[in-house]
Amino acid sequence: MLGGTLLLGAVIALGGSWRTVFLLLAGLAFVLVVLVSRYKFPAGQGEDGETMSFMQSLRGAFEAMRRRDVLRWLVLLQFSDLMLDILLGFLALYFVDVAGKSEAEAGIAVAVWVGVGLLGDALLIPLLERVRGLAYLRVSAVLEGVLFIALLLVEPLLLKLIILGAHGFFNAGWYSILQGQLYTAMPGQSGTVMAVGTVTGLVGSLVPLLIGLVAQQAGLGVAMWLLLAGPLALLVGLPRQPRT
Repeated sequence: MLGGTLLLGAVIALGGSWRTVFLLLAGLAFVLVVLVSRYKFPAGQGEDGETMSFMQSLRGAFEAMRRRDVLRWLVLLQFSDLMLDILLGFLALYFVDVAGKSEAEAGIAVAVWVGVGLLGDALLIPLLERVRGLAYLRVSAVLEGVLFIALLLVEPLLLKLIILGAHGFFNAGWYSILQGQLYTAMPGQSGTVMAVGTVTGLVGSLVPLLIGLVAQQAGLGVAMWLLLAGPLALLVGLPRQPRT
């Protein structure tokens, strides 16, 4: 997240825009896919040392995505990103263009969100020793939805920063818990999990573009409300009963 913030700031300083950032990231993603295709991945459920090519991993990924439990965690991972990296990508722009704050104040907002998020990640480990991960996700999804609505509605900068800090705190662990559930659904298939992540990541990379198109037509203030789909998806999609 810190790297993304620095990249966005550098591009804007050079006269670019958020569209330039997305194009750069798309090009980088393409290069990474080409590089990854040259490597072998652990086959997982075969003999020790058995490997598979990138294309074989992709075929296994598409087969795995037909499983309901695997598809659930893949979809939730993509939706959770609305409250993670995607929100971070629009945060500074929102504070300047919608909230009417200065660029310096927008930088402070980003720093608060990232800094408190790191604190939340550090405190998450002892919390998960006492609370089930899925139970934590359900509660934090409710809190994240309420806090995000409050963030969009309130006007004073100090109040926005307080709410933003709480928001960054309670989304801690979303990615790691959901990714852990995906690995649990596919034990011993690390190569396939990586390939599945590549496929769904390509689809998920289109989400910021879609939000940007909505912002271009209706304004960023309207487009930001679309990010609420993240916590709503978790509330609807998380299983009610723990896995046995």
